[in-house]
Amino acid sequence: MIIFRFIGKILDYIQNHFKAMLFLLLLFVIFAPFGSEKLQSPNLATVKIEEQIGNIDNIMAQINSVANNNKIKGVLLKVSSPGGALAPSVELSLAIKRLSKIKPVIAYASGSMASGSYYASIWASKIIANPGAFIGSIGVLFQAPNIAELAKKIGIKEQVVTAGAYKQMGTFTREWTPKERAALKGLTDDAYAMFIKDVATARGLDPKKYKDFADARVFMAAKAKKIGLIDEVGSIYKAKTELIKMANVKTPVWQKPDMVDQFLKELKLNSKLSINLENLVGKLK
Repeated sequence: MIIFRFIGKILDYIQNHFKAMLFLLLLFVIFAPFGSEKLQSPNLATVKIEEQIGNIDNIMAQINSVANNNKIKGVLLKVSSPGGALAPSVELSLAIKRLSKIKPVIAYASGSMASGSYYASIWASKIIANPGAFIGSIGVLFQAPNIAELAKKIGIKEQVVTAGAYKQMGTFTREWTPKERAALKGLTDDAYAMFIKDVATARGLDPKKYKDFADARVFMAAKAKKIGLIDEVGSIYKAKTELIKMANVKTPVWQKPDMVDQFLKELKLNSKLSINLENLVGKLK
């Protein structure tokens, strides 16, 4: 019990002085002396598309920042995402298209470059994929559960007032009517046609042969290259080397994450750690 009491005191000390420690860390981050690498301005940057695409404010801010920074000569778009919502995926795609007109952009598939994340990458100057990456899934999906039977079992009844024949289209409280299903099918078909057209235009593919590359299948990198969805198969080293060549950079200096942003991420992580420590201290006392 003595050893547990000792450990408890240590954890208690960390808990009681946690804010002070974080404050000192913040001061260090802000006022730390500049190293020799700080004297060199970054000329290459990395923008990451990770996780599901939904809120893209942070990614768009990064894209706009590197677009407006004349010292950045090339951008590596590192992608590992299963896709996401259509509108933000298109927004990212258009942003990358604008960026690639200003400076070379290499999209690197480090994991999945599928559906919306592939859509976001199509206008890059070149697409390189890890040999084990999954590419494609060019298709559109609209789905919603039907909880009518569950609602009936637990005694929930819906009360709805609508104006417009299709206002409740896509509801999950009942079976869709044939008219609603047809309207939803038309909506997904229109989105699918736009997806196919943009991929075909960006990648120089024949839209009439869309079934070869856009039937929602996912391809391994080698097969994706064969059908024209990507340009090369290789490692992150290959992608970076190619970008350095395309950007005509003699001495590559990669932009590092903002130290304050990094600190805030660590702060969030440490805040969770603090809560866990508090619970542990409480159990040991």
